[in-house]
Amino acid sequence: MEFWTAPQMASIHKMLNPRSIAIVGATPRMQYGGRFLAAALKAKDRVRVYAVNPRYDEIMGVGSYPSVTDLPEAPDVVGIVVPYDRVLDVLQESHSKGAGSAIVISAGFAERSVDERRDLQAELGAFARASGMRISGPNCLGLANVKHDIWASSSSRGASGLTGPIGLVCQSGATAFGPFLVRAVESGIGFSYIISTGNEADLDFADFARYLLDDPDTRVIAGFVEGFKEADKFLDVARLAAERGKPIVLIKIGRSELGARAARSHTAALTGADARYDAIFAQYGVIRVQDYDELLEVAHLLAHTPKPGVPGIAVVSHSGGISSLTADMCGQAGLDLPLLSEAARDGINGILKDFGWAANPADVTGFANSESFPQIMEYMVNDPRMGTLVVASSGADSQAQQVISQRDRTDKGVVFLWTGSRDAKAGLAQLKSARIPIFYTPDKLARGLQSRLAYHTWRERRVADGFATAPSRTAPQDEAIAQALRLGYSTLSESESKQLLAAWGVESARERRAASAEAAIEAAEQLGFPVALKVDSPDILHKTEAGVVRLNLGDAAAVRMAYAEILGNAKARAPQARINGVSVQEMVGDGVEVIIGVSSDPQLGPVLLFGSGGVMVEVYNDVALRRCPITHSEAQAMIAEVKGARLLQGFRGRPAADLEALKHTLVQISYLGTHMQGRLAELDINPLIVLPSGRGVKALDALVVLRGT
Repeated sequence: MEFWTAPQMASIHKMLNPRSIAIVGATPRMQYGGRFLAAALKAKDRVRVYAVNPRYDEIMGVGSYPSVTDLPEAPDVVGIVVPYDRVLDVLQESHSKGAGSAIVISAGFAERSVDERRDLQAELGAFARASGMRISGPNCLGLANVKHDIWASSSSRGASGLTGPIGLVCQSGATAFGPFLVRAVESGIGFSYIISTGNEADLDFADFARYLLDDPDTRVIAGFVEGFKEADKFLDVARLAAERGKPIVLIKIGRSELGARAARSHTAALTGADARYDAIFAQYGVIRVQDYDELLEVAHLLAHTPKPGVPGIAVVSHSGGISSLTADMCGQAGLDLPLLSEAARDGINGILKDFGWAANPADVTGFANSESFPQIMEYMVNDPRMGTLVVASSGADSQAQQVISQRDRTDKGVVFLWTGSRDAKAGLAQLKSARIPIFYTPDKLARGLQSRLAYHTWRERRVADGFATAPSRTAPQDEAIAQALRLGYSTLSESESKQLLAAWGVESARERRAASAEAAIEAAEQLGFPVALKVDSPDILHKTEAGVVRLNLGDAAAVRMAYAEILGNAKARAPQARINGVSVQEMVGDGVEVIIGVSSDPQLGPVLLFGSGGVMVEVYNDVALRRCPITHSEAQAMIAEVKGARLLQGFRGRPAADLEALKHTLVQISYLGTHMQGRLAELDINPLIVLPSGRGVKALDALVVLRGT
């Protein structure tokens, strides 16, 4: 599916690179309309700026027009700062004038949680899409083309000389032009654009991120989001970002409403919303961080250091304590600090003599601020096992210049851990000006380096393997879905669920459904003792708790007694339940129990779960998650993530399980989740028995919950 058109990108381009701006609701007072006008006028030598307010003839030295219709030209972008109930009229008038795009600062829409305000916001979005005049907002603070110093924003803050390769997209305008802008100025971190999207009636995070992927001056996309309107659109941006080699770094806030309702399946209970985001971000190469500083520092690191040729980290400091703590944090983050080569160790020892410690990490004491320091760095960075050099210090201008020179003559990454005052002028200002990535605490340094290494490792593998795509549905799969929907109820019985799964090649334990005790005995004899008996009902979801399961029944008498007990318990504990009969199933032994499921996230779409079997999966939440569909290599990675899955390799004399059949089943279930196109709410296969190698898998129980029936 194609999410973006050339006219849409052209409208965004006009919004971000305007030659003319009109502010409807401009005012001489420094409120939202006045601040927008004042910000735009800073670029009046390059951008034609018009005020629109019928109450004034002139505002801030520019003529004020009664309406958009009266403007001498069609503006590239219209900033709208009027009461919420006038916004749509202004948009329609602007479109009639031929305006290219609009930034709606006005608030009072869906954020008010009033139905009519939500409806009005929906009208804004519908108008934008129908007219082709695209909208940022409402309830946003505007945006800034930082690289050309054009600020189309109602923020009271602005900055010059802040140009850099990071494109910042925030749903919160106060966050974009507040803590991010302030911290970026303090840290010397530059942006290409700053974009606030507000309520996203029309354009959303993914739309602006898609534009930034085409921008040659943007190397990293940084974001602050609560959620995504369309998961597939966001993931399409992530795929394209991987192809282009432009990392996406995000703070993701907010929680899904899924946590507030009772889950009907084990899968839904085991997949918390936050865990889903973590897993899917990792699957698509999106780097998730936790706070403002980390987002800026990691984005800056990715923008200003090359892909590490080897994973090794070299650390050098003037202090043994600082270098040791840094090494500890790197170790906890899973990073490698290799031993120095003999040549590097001997060379550094030749400089230090009887002082410091020639190792990795290196403690070079007073030599950190000497003429010998460049040679020490050279020994460390030239070690073939080192891919990145970390300098932990708080040196003067001379040391900063040495580090900058080292960065300029190597193809390896050079990063600074600043250990002095953040208000320091000596050294720190030079490092910032030279765009040396700077961290202020060892833990954030380590997490940043780990994120960088993980991203490049992921991308290299992803570019080689590609992303998964589900094949077209087959005719039997179409019929299986239609048959499930024809039932007319949302929760399918076990047998009905297994019929759906069969269309995707998932084999189940052999079974017969019986409507009497005698029929159950006959079925058991056909299947072969021992057997299991279960009630088959779409209304009794947790059969063991309801007392409607009996296992290892070895003869006809046991089957007859179990049949009566199961029906008796079903009627006593769920008197209103629909009973399709009693399922007689073969007992399947000699295998490893696992769980496979799919749950539908309202923002992320179908999420696949794999976990170890039995009660321990819920005790330890021992699961792996991916967004459907997945590749075979992703299936293998899911299995490797689950600790209990080690049993599949053979344990205490047990044979190794059929891992190939399990991987194939995971992929097929991921296709099912995709093929259902939003009609699947939850799916549980619990347990799935993985038989010894070469014998496949069998579903012993299954539950399908449909949406919209």
